[in-house]
Amino acid sequence: MARKPNYDDWSKEELIKEITRIKETTYGLVWHRDLPEEKIDVLINPDARTPSEMFPNEMAGKPFPVLKETISKAIQTDEAKPVNLLIEGDNYHSLAVLNFTHEAAVDLIYIDPPYNTGSDNFTYNDKIVDLEDPFRHSKWLSFMSRRLRLAKRLLKNTGVIYISIDDHEMAQLKLLCDEIFEERNFLAVQVWRGMHTVRNSSKDFNHNTEYVLAYARDKGALIEAGQADTYLRLAKDKTDSYPLDDNDGNGPYKLDPIYARNYYTPYEITFPNGAKWAAPRGNYPRYAQDTLMSMYEGGRLIFTGKEPKAKRYLKDVQEGVPPNTLLPSEEVGFNKDGTSLLHEMFGEKVFDQPKPVSLIKYLLSIHNKRHNWKNWVVLDFMAGSGTTGHAVLELNEEDGGARKFILCTNNRDEKSEHRIASDVCYPRVSKVIKGYKSASGKKILGLGGNLRYYTCDFVEAEPSDRNKRKLVNESTEMLCIKETAFELVKAGDDFKIFKNTDKYLGIVFHEDAIDDYKKAIKKIDGHFNTYVFSLGDEPHEKEFEDVKSKVTLCAIPEVILKVYREIFK
Repeated sequence: MARKPNYDDWSKEELIKEITRIKETTYGLVWHRDLPEEKIDVLINPDARTPSEMFPNEMAGKPFPVLKETISKAIQTDEAKPVNLLIEGDNYHSLAVLNFTHEAAVDLIYIDPPYNTGSDNFTYNDKIVDLEDPFRHSKWLSFMSRRLRLAKRLLKNTGVIYISIDDHEMAQLKLLCDEIFEERNFLAVQVWRGMHTVRNSSKDFNHNTEYVLAYARDKGALIEAGQADTYLRLAKDKTDSYPLDDNDGNGPYKLDPIYARNYYTPYEITFPNGAKWAAPRGNYPRYAQDTLMSMYEGGRLIFTGKEPKAKRYLKDVQEGVPPNTLLPSEEVGFNKDGTSLLHEMFGEKVFDQPKPVSLIKYLLSIHNKRHNWKNWVVLDFMAGSGTTGHAVLELNEEDGGARKFILCTNNRDEKSEHRIASDVCYPRVSKVIKGYKSASGKKILGLGGNLRYYTCDFVEAEPSDRNKRKLVNESTEMLCIKETAFELVKAGDDFKIFKNTDKYLGIVFHEDAIDDYKKAIKKIDGHFNTYVFSLGDEPHEKEFEDVKSKVTLCAIPEVILKVYREIFK
């Protein structure tokens, strides 16, 4: 630890100079500080910390989040379809809850965080951070760091995270992600032309691109699971792109030109059939001369006019090719597409700059199908208007998938009178599931699906018996989410039983109800994941000895507290 300098002998001018120097530091040394910047000792003490994120519930002594379901907002159209989740609350608290319910269970995360432009109303401690704030980079990095560290714990070993960003924090975000996810798991910076027109506000360059950073939880695990050199593949069915078939047993093919820039030195070649060929001016051959001769002898060249082309069989490209880092505009769309769609759905502007559905669908689609692709759990903990949920529902409709989404968003929008979660995100997802009439009068059919809506509440952390019982009483929704068991089949005075598709969830809220609970489960065929109240971490195993073949026991709230102690330590 650095020694604290003694400022007693410093002159006023020296102190002012030191304060000015430190205030000019926008990130780096002040990245992880947590005391109010207004305090003068923060600015002159090298061991002090810059502003940390404070929440009202924490200041009130209630740091532990729990979930409360809003039953009136539940949507169910098909019991056979997966249950999706929408959580209203600060995404930090939502991520804390998900660290209990979904640790190492998420396949893909997409987020579109605040870009910290000074005009996008990025708030820190309930204050908008503007361009003049000397700690604006530090505050943004602190905000992102806390959330990304929790998000990492949710990803499977084969999981991937995509983060949209622009020039304002691109460099800082890359360094932060290299630290959190490790540089070896970096996949790409994808470039997206989000704006296709010239902005009148442009003063130097016309900034019409954004970026999508991609990181793996463990790149090695991805490659191993995909059994290929790369897990990234354009996973769409390529048959339509390979319509030719000469019945030679190799299947459909397409023809590719045999030249490309910057490969072999230009040359001219004469084939055995008398055809002469040289790469067009300004281009270079893709193959060496001996390779082309082998392809000719193997029937892999087709001569169209004077130019030979190479047969490229469907089986040669497996499930596609690795995607480019330059996102294809014709597939991912533009920002205006997201704005236009929302206006058609609501008849007015309800959200600023929503991402297009096609962008999220593309990111979901560039993965090797061998990764159980159609059953993924997809998380967006900065869900905004709900584009990610919309994309998952559309993709499921297109390919018969059973993907599940989890959307987390707060209910504040500093730039709009609308509450994001309840007035924008939820109604949008509801419209996609149930169908709606667009602003132009077109009837849009619903895609079907199921949704449950939760809000964050909080309980005390003081480890008293009273607080432990309170946490248990407030944990029902969290346990149902963890076990994916939402159908209540039995409710006793101090126990509840819920049904999953292949097992049951049992919650015993008081140890006095164990006997009644055992009587109930003896009448039901199946296995019971059972959470039993205990002041410690012993779930009363002796009392379940006579039904031990039917139950898997966990002690609550200890199973929850273990997670929260790690997060909120």
